[in-house]
Amino acid sequence: MSDPDFLDDLTAERTEANPAFPAMLDAAAGRQALARRIFEAAHLTGEFRLRSGATSDEYFDKYLFESDPALLADIAEALASLLPAGIDAVAGLELGGVPIATMVSQVSGIPSRFVRKQAKEYGTRRLAEGGDVDGLRLVAIEDVVTSGGQVIESCDALRAAGATVTSVLCVVDREAGGSDALAAYGLALSALFTASQLRAANE
Repeated sequence: MSDPDFLDDLTAERTEANPAFPAMLDAAAGRQALARRIFEAAHLTGEFRLRSGATSDEYFDKYLFESDPALLADIAEALASLLPAGIDAVAGLELGGVPIATMVSQVSGIPSRFVRKQAKEYGTRRLAEGGDVDGLRLVAIEDVVTSGGQVIESCDALRAAGATVTSVLCVVDREAGGSDALAAYGLALSALFTASQLRAANE
């Protein structure tokens, strides 16, 4: 069992060496708690077919954490801290990336765009809703990244529409090759958590 006095002394020593240490402790604890909340809300077990065609015995159901208003707000706050400098808008990818991008836009004050998997064949026939993307520097926002295939397709379409896209943010990186696949297309992936980190938080 830990000695409370020893821990207090250790914390005091580290705080003297680094005055930001208590805030770092709080931030680490908050991050751990957020990971645990996401895991508890969204982690499912069973047999699941992924978009890549592979099967998995676990699945992160993003709609379960996106439909929880308090959890989604906290996720958006954490993701907003990862936004690269100098962007003009966040681009939520259909479907799961849209509510996340909406909330990130709310907490950051950065405008948003909503990106379809393909342009609709009626009305405005836009690929991206919410305004033009031509000439804008965008960061793509996705919920869960597995192989990265759909993210690449959507970012290619945004680039074809005149946008500059070099960064992707996601809530969960399943560590299934998506990061490397995106890098090959000039897209740097920043994940709030990897699947391994979520599992570790629940142990």
